[in-house]
Amino acid sequence: MTAKRHGLSDRTSDVILVIICCVILLIIAYPLYYVVIASVSDPYDVYAGKTFLLPSQFTLEGYTSVFARSDLLKGFLNSVKYTVIGTIYSVVMVYIVAFPLSRRDLPGRKWISIFFIITMYFGGGLIPTYIVVRDTGLLNNMWALFLPGGVAMGNVIIVRNFFENNIPRDMIEAAQIDGADNMTIFLRVVIPLSRSIMAVMVVFSMVAYWNDWFTALIYFSDHAKDPFPLVLRGILINASANINSGDGGYAEQNRIAELIKFASIVVAAVPMLVIYPFVQKYFEQGFMSGAVKG
Repeated sequence: MTAKRHGLSDRTSDVILVIICCVILLIIAYPLYYVVIASVSDPYDVYAGKTFLLPSQFTLEGYTSVFARSDLLKGFLNSVKYTVIGTIYSVVMVYIVAFPLSRRDLPGRKWISIFFIITMYFGGGLIPTYIVVRDTGLLNNMWALFLPGGVAMGNVIIVRNFFENNIPRDMIEAAQIDGADNMTIFLRVVIPLSRSIMAVMVVFSMVAYWNDWFTALIYFSDHAKDPFPLVLRGILINASANINSGDGGYAEQNRIAELIKFASIVVAAVPMLVIYPFVQKYFEQGFMSGAVKG
């Protein structure tokens, strides 16, 4: 009798958890789905609430207008290059900083950590940063996207905690007894055992660099180097300018501008949505094991 009651309780809790997960899934997934169906629907029907579940007056004019831009492919390739290089640079730098900070035998470890943490709350600001980038000759150089903010201290803390809590100290000591130096320990012990947290850092960095347009707007004057989001921004600005000019009728230009807006959101989000499922398993494991533990 007790077992049956216990089984019924388990089944009830499972049903409740499934319902809660389904509700959360709908809350998170529906806005993305809504943007997708809005991008292929008449904007005036969207505003009238006729696209709650299905597209209304199906059209691909928004995507046609977006992909008609000659600089779109160039911007896409630029973003791929910036994202790959920036992600590799950021992950490498985070590891280089986090590994020494995770070692309790590091001299001045506490003060070095405080020094890095201060940078999370205080910075020079936009103008001093621009002056530094300008005086170091990085204007119109892709390294201006990486060098000024390539090391995120929040990521360093997550990776440091992962090293401290998930890499056995006995294994490191055994490697030291066998004659391994710090570089050998880092390359042959730490990195192979931290693939899950590396996946987390890769996802964080990829999303950040892929969506970053403001940095390029500040430091790039050569539009041939613009990343994908900045090109999409230009498309939206041109669409709004066409509305104000009145060419082709205000209503028609406004309709095209709204279609472009929704299509741009979808086009910009698709690459990350395609990549994420391949690293989801490692992302979840790494993020939970790298979380701050009290």
